[in-house]
Amino acid sequence: GSATSGNLYATALFKVLNSYAGWSNAANVLNEVRDPVRTLKIAGPLGLSACGILYLLANVSYFAAATPAEISHSGVTVASFFMSKVFGAAAARALSVLVALSALGNVMTVTFAQSRVNQELAKEGVLPYAAFWASSWPLGSPGAGLLLHFVPSFLVIVAVPFGDAYAFILDVEGYPGSVMNFLVVLAFFWLRYAAPRAHRPFRCWWPVAVFYLAAQCFLLVAPFLRPPGGKGDTSLPYWLYPIVGIAVLLGGVLYWAVWWKILPWKGKYTLVPEHERLADGTRVVVYKKMRKE
Repeated sequence: GSATSGNLYATALFKVLNSYAGWSNAANVLNEVRDPVRTLKIAGPLGLSACGILYLLANVSYFAAATPAEISHSGVTVASFFMSKVFGAAAARALSVLVALSALGNVMTVTFAQSRVNQELAKEGVLPYAAFWASSWPLGSPGAGLLLHFVPSFLVIVAVPFGDAYAFILDVEGYPGSVMNFLVVLAFFWLRYAAPRAHRPFRCWWPVAVFYLAAQCFLLVAPFLRPPGGKGDTSLPYWLYPIVGIAVLLGGVLYWAVWWKILPWKGKYTLVPEHERLADGTRVVVYKKMRKE
């Protein structure tokens, strides 16, 4: 039968939302897009609705070809079972090629977007050794930002064991994202109250924002609810992934506190932002230490 545990629904939603993560990557590089506001208004509803319809039709196809019991006891992915049952074993093997091509497209998109995000963080002086990470030398591309993306990606591929690892990583990635989404929506309501007359080229409807806030609250609370039998979707403790996600965020807070508060307090200096231009023309914010009188 259908699951009744909020924990299982939240965990499933994290995996579903990961399927739509390509939209966030597009938003991360809107400075590369001509007329980004107009493009956002058109591409957002069109792209997300088309993707949602295709996902829905795919699920309809799966359940038209097999019963839920057959799918759950097949021992393979639902797509592979569908292809094997409808088109034969050869089609099921060919599916691996399609999955690989889809994964390749995802890797290329994420690599492009995240390397630019890393570079922009460095330009704002947020990362240590900001001048190095912000540089576009020698090819005019964010090579250092790409390196910063490569290192953790490589470690995940090499060091993380097979089995539950992929599902766990998706959950760990999704939980901090929901924390950020929750804070963004709170900021949305605060700005509507604090700056009601500010110019906004793109506006969000209040009911949509309220629904989104409620959804994020559910995703933040439900993972701590005990599922039936105390077992989540992996062999790991069901509460582990939200704890790890929170620990990652607290690590960022700790870095900020040490860099921006504790060290300046102990060293009796303040951090003053200054704009510098690198040899390749990139402008970067560098925080200089200024001794207190």
